[in-house]
Amino acid sequence: MVIVSKAVLVAAVVAAGLIAGLFYAYTVSVMPGLAHADDHTFVTAMRRINEAILNGWFMLSFLGAPLLAVAAVVLHFTSGAQGGLLWLVAGAALLVAMMLVTGAINVPMNNALTADTVDFAALRARFEQPWVRWNLVRTVLSATGFGCLVGAVVSRGA
Repeated sequence: MVIVSKAVLVAAVVAAGLIAGLFYAYTVSVMPGLAHADDHTFVTAMRRINEAILNGWFMLSFLGAPLLAVAAVVLHFTSGAQGGLLWLVAGAALLVAMMLVTGAINVPMNNALTADTVDFAALRARFEQPWVRWNLVRTVLSATGFGCLVGAVVSRGA
């Protein structure tokens, strides 16, 4: 059972690293790049990105990171694993928070961007700054969650 616990923890670390990297890329390149686009291009690009990202690979890391982290916490108790529990709990909590922020804030903003097609300038004005701000929150949550899971690996000596 310890081997399963280690495997789940490693999978959680990989998934967390992938999702943290994705949100980081938006923070440091995608959104700053789109900031220089005209309103029509910005809205159209974000709509296409929002459509394209809904795929199995994204969901594997987006849902996988928090689910695997929570599973790693449960397995910690059932496998006899030693060390790293606080790191695991913190990592799982941060990754669940990232998922909740996305579902409660970013996804509704994405849906609102798709629903209205009349005034691209008004759409962008309502969307861009709040979305960028909350994406930064997701970036910090997921990167910190990733770091905590790495801390769990190091604490276990795994």
